[in-house]
Amino acid sequence: MKIVNQNTKDGIIELVPETLDDLWHLSHIVEVGDNASSKTTRRIQDTTGDKLRSDRGVKKTFYLGLDIESISFHLFTGKLRLTGVITRGPEDLIPLGSHHTLEVKLNTPITIKKERWPNWAINRIQQAIDASKKLSAIIVVLEDDTATLGLMRQFGIEYYGPIKGHVSGKRIVDKNRQKNIIQFYEKVIESINKFDSIQNIILAGPGFVKNDFYDYLKDKHNDLAKISIIEPTGSGGRNGISEVLKKGTVEKLTSENRVALEMAAIDNLLSQIGRNSSKVAYGVKETKNAINLGAVSQLLILDTKVASENMGEAMDMVENMKGDVMVISSEHEGGKQLESLGGMAAILRYEIA
Repeated sequence: MKIVNQNTKDGIIELVPETLDDLWHLSHIVEVGDNASSKTTRRIQDTTGDKLRSDRGVKKTFYLGLDIESISFHLFTGKLRLTGVITRGPEDLIPLGSHHTLEVKLNTPITIKKERWPNWAINRIQQAIDASKKLSAIIVVLEDDTATLGLMRQFGIEYYGPIKGHVSGKRIVDKNRQKNIIQFYEKVIESINKFDSIQNIILAGPGFVKNDFYDYLKDKHNDLAKISIIEPTGSGGRNGISEVLKKGTVEKLTSENRVALEMAAIDNLLSQIGRNSSKVAYGVKETKNAINLGAVSQLLILDTKVASENMGEAMDMVENMKGDVMVISSEHEGGKQLESLGGMAAILRYEIA
């Protein structure tokens, strides 16, 4: 993420999203009621008299602004769409007041105007800038001839795989077994190398395949071995990835990783609830009450609740009283656990009635 222009006095910030993570951040920074402006493409009815062109219209690209009515981010396609009423554009091509969907593009500037930029939104932009283009860790879970990768993205875990090999069991006589193991390992390495700026690799899974793979890395790909550690798990596949996250391994490797921090915060919350702690509030009504009383030490709020519950001012109130605000992604297990508690919760400074 890059900031091209910032004029918070007039409520305007112009940004350039550079990664999928940036689009995910923007999907929660932009709120219904904001105004967004960017280049867009729209099919315009042709008036040249060409019947075929007139029926289909002609695609034209121009600068357009709209008041946002709905926001959608599609994780698997990586598309961020803002829909609303057109407030700015070439009036000879489009009628002001009509509806349009603006698709936010990577490396294309977008200007966002708010009545007031809350602190949490400014902080989130800075977080995206600091983490730009970093893939803090890849978790590689290995079992026999199957590998599953968990990419630690800002928006949560992006799963990759499974990667399959053709390795026969140890009890089966196969003269090509070692050759097939090497081919499988190289296939996994090829997949790892598709991703740039990897800071850490966690080799996990039940059994000894992860250890053998690590030895192979040390022998043939020492650059990857240097950033790799071994973490035993009882399960393979996605369950193994979830085990690694719960252990806090990623958090130990890099404090910058938002997902690991969020998982740890949710685990702490659930632990306090399990102990019937009186310094916990959860659910919309209870949490808002704790905020209004100034009792919140840490606010945990699901990303989807920020806009739907108009929580901007409440979040600023927590920060102004030296509390910590953590926006939890709805795309990982911790977010789903928070959702089951009403979408927001708080660790309190003191017990409230």
